[in-house]
Amino acid sequence: MSKYKKRFGDRYDGRLLRKIDPFFKLIPYIMRTRSDSQVFFDDKIYMDKVEEFLKEKRRAGTRDIKFLHIIIAAMVRTLSQKPHLNRFIAGQKIYARDEILISIAIKKQLSDEGEETTLKLNFEPADTLNHIVFKVNSALEENKKADMKNDADKTARIFTMCPGFFIKFLIWILTKLDYFGLMPKVINKVSPFHTSVFITDLGSLGIQPVYHHIYDFGTTSVFMAFGSKQKEKAFDIDNKIIERKFVNLKVVADERIVDGYYYASAFKLFKKLIENPERLETSPDRLFKDAAVYE
Repeated sequence: MSKYKKRFGDRYDGRLLRKIDPFFKLIPYIMRTRSDSQVFFDDKIYMDKVEEFLKEKRRAGTRDIKFLHIIIAAMVRTLSQKPHLNRFIAGQKIYARDEILISIAIKKQLSDEGEETTLKLNFEPADTLNHIVFKVNSALEENKKADMKNDADKTARIFTMCPGFFIKFLIWILTKLDYFGLMPKVINKVSPFHTSVFITDLGSLGIQPVYHHIYDFGTTSVFMAFGSKQKEKAFDIDNKIIERKFVNLKVVADERIVDGYYYASAFKLFKKLIENPERLETSPDRLFKDAAVYE
């Protein structure tokens, strides 16, 4: 595959898809917003191998790996193998994102008064589970400090110092600039809404996941939520009734970026990686690029 060079029509955060089916080029003009283009998907993640994997890690003295890390690592690996999932719509055109970005929402303290903040982390396609644990834990440790304000928090604070009518104008003008790929890079960098996937861990709050809308502001194409562990009765291979633990997963996605077959194959891979987390401990044998941006 030839090396890609930026061309007219590309954005600083994405590359225009030129060699795609004409129907896909037309769809963003029919369904103009993400909220108009949402599809909903839910599944169960069985925890048998995950729990055994985490127990083995703890027995070996590694206690800093959580289920959230496995979820994020599985998504990073999925994006490296299924790069079409890393597309987004802007200005009624489809782009391939240049980076793998994951946004997560966290509570600094688990209380009604605890502040909520968001993190946007940049990952490499070849990152292993250990790389991701280090990056996520470093960011979480830094941002859970009560007096810590990250760039997203600081930007929001500056915005809210303005009168309401001016905030409305700022958001309007930023949205218009983003439509044409001209929004200031500093805003794009701190915005958790300009990301590959937004993930929320509702299991840490002890509740089940919700279908969370994807934002019309920004470029998020996939929003994923997972909940607390549940149990169900099931039959094993010998037709005996056993009890299995699982986690509910709910996904809201922009149907304009890929077809249903691609979404299905991507989420099958995602689920398989979570349920077999040992695969995430090594880098993938091969990394894939979005072929639609190459000639």
